[in-house]
Amino acid sequence: MTLKIYNTMTRTKEQFETLDPGKVRLYVCGPTVYDKAHVGHAMSSIVFDVIRRYLEYKGYDVQHVMNYTDVDDKVILRAQDLGVDPIDLADQYIDEYDQHLKELNVLPAHVFPRVSNEIEDIIGVVKGLMDAGYAYDVDGDAYFRVSKDEDYGRLSRRVLDDMRAGARLGVDERKEDPADFALWKAAKPGEPAWESPWGLGRPGWHIECSAMSLHHLGDQIDIHGGGNDLIFPHHENEIAQSESYTGKPFARYWVHNGMMQLSGEDMSKSTGNVFTIEQFLGKYEADVLRLLILNASYRSPLTYNEDVIEQAAHALDRLKGGLRSASPLPDLDPSIVKTLHQAAEQALLGFETAMDDDFNSAGALGYLFELVTAINEARTAGIDQEDLSKAQDVLAKLAGVLGLSLTQKNHLEAGAAPFIELLLEIRKELRTAKQWELSDRIRDRLSELGVSLEDGKGGTVWRIRE
Repeated sequence: MTLKIYNTMTRTKEQFETLDPGKVRLYVCGPTVYDKAHVGHAMSSIVFDVIRRYLEYKGYDVQHVMNYTDVDDKVILRAQDLGVDPIDLADQYIDEYDQHLKELNVLPAHVFPRVSNEIEDIIGVVKGLMDAGYAYDVDGDAYFRVSKDEDYGRLSRRVLDDMRAGARLGVDERKEDPADFALWKAAKPGEPAWESPWGLGRPGWHIECSAMSLHHLGDQIDIHGGGNDLIFPHHENEIAQSESYTGKPFARYWVHNGMMQLSGEDMSKSTGNVFTIEQFLGKYEADVLRLLILNASYRSPLTYNEDVIEQAAHALDRLKGGLRSASPLPDLDPSIVKTLHQAAEQALLGFETAMDDDFNSAGALGYLFELVTAINEARTAGIDQEDLSKAQDVLAKLAGVLGLSLTQKNHLEAGAAPFIELLLEIRKELRTAKQWELSDRIRDRLSELGVSLEDGKGGTVWRIRE
């Protein structure tokens, strides 16, 4: 099956074709670093990590760039409140986020540009836009002329006249058009500033990403990603700037993830409606957050609460259960081995079919759980480790494409596993013999020791509680 990707520009799924055969240029808008990152930021990073992993699994050479916005109004205001240097504040949160990405098993981007290191390129793009008549300066500020871009608004499906009407209140009277947006801002006391042809100042938000993408990936890219809250104005303005500057189409595919929602509202640092990555990882494994995100469409809003977290934790236990060792029995029915190998082949095919359909990770996970059921049934039937490992290798490989590590949480779990498995075998025999009191005693005693059991069609799954 050919990979298809939903393109926000066309609002349709399109066959994926790259600018250069076998190569993918991927630019993803990273966080504005003025406070601790929340799980909504993690959602975007994980979504595009999975997209990158699957593209590489398909054989593409992916060049991945994710920026840090360290020069921005929010960074400056927060630094002023704390009485610290804005760039120093941003550096602190960039270091934190880098560590979070490692903890979340997110592959590092090939380049992590930050605005403060890209000023020369940003000035060059603004100058090029001015020379071509797409921009103008007023008292040290530079603005983009939206009226010069005939296609402005096509990503967000907004009409320029409507945007002008909505911008009447509080508009800067120096602008030629209410809809014009800032490319460069004149320096104010206490703010970071750099020399430019228009005077001392700093970049506007939108021009930063255009310049960084052009610098590190060239005039055209295959995929531009980010949260769907960036469609307007940020990505709309990126298109206007980049295409006016180069005269070429900017990105072939615009890919946007949905927002993480807490208490029915989008997570946002500006409202305080957040749950930080640090808080999450203090209580749960990174794989739990991945499964929470993967079990839904990346384009849809995602509810964040204790129920969905617990569901993801149980799902993780099921997947880990598929990697437990065999308990071989003599005189195994040969059909068991054949059935398991067929299940592994079906899981591989189904996984790829689902992921080829706009990275349908929820569908792909469904095939992994079906494989786990087949593995558990084969283990219960007494398959040996060599034959079991062939299916487990497929499970681990496909889980890895989704960025799932499926590692044991601690040495206790690894060391206790053979003994718990033995008790589960005895419990199964007791249940078969209808000795319910003894089988329940094993379950209850394990529970007292912090081991939870979950009986299902494919057998019993256990996990050590936190």
